[in-house]
Amino acid sequence: MNKVPMTVVGEQRLRKELEELKSEARPNVIAAIAEAREHGDLKENAEYHAAREQQGFIEGRIQEIEGKLSNAQVIDVTKLPKTGKVIFGVTVELINLETDDEVTYRIVGEDEADIKAGQISVTSPIARALIGKEEGDVVLVRTPGGDVEYEIGKVEHL
Repeated sequence: MNKVPMTVVGEQRLRKELEELKSEARPNVIAAIAEAREHGDLKENAEYHAAREQQGFIEGRIQEIEGKLSNAQVIDVTKLPKTGKVIFGVTVELINLETDDEVTYRIVGEDEADIKAGQISVTSPIARALIGKEEGDVVLVRTPGGDVEYEIGKVEHL
């Protein structure tokens, strides 16, 4: 299987969620199933069916997280040499050449992406256009709304 890039923060977040699922959510749903069984007939017991469904979701999420962590390639960008080149994990300041608007994005793994927090997936059109470029370069980003030209203002290893 291919390795999936992930930041240190992203890995910590997934490990924390996995720990919560295993130590809190799983025991709670097992207790709910046991309590629902005590109510009698399981065929018409909505609490039992809801708890079993919840258990399925929890177990599925646990397997999903374990799979992601086993295929993760954790990259700590702060330990890499600062070359001014855009690579996975860096924070990039972009200047829209048409409007002079400035935006700042951090290039992260697919699961960590949150555009409202300024974190874009390494597989997004903007990130793909930026990877390998350097400070001062002009980059053409093809978006669904049309082509946009950005100048790379600053590349930071945060």
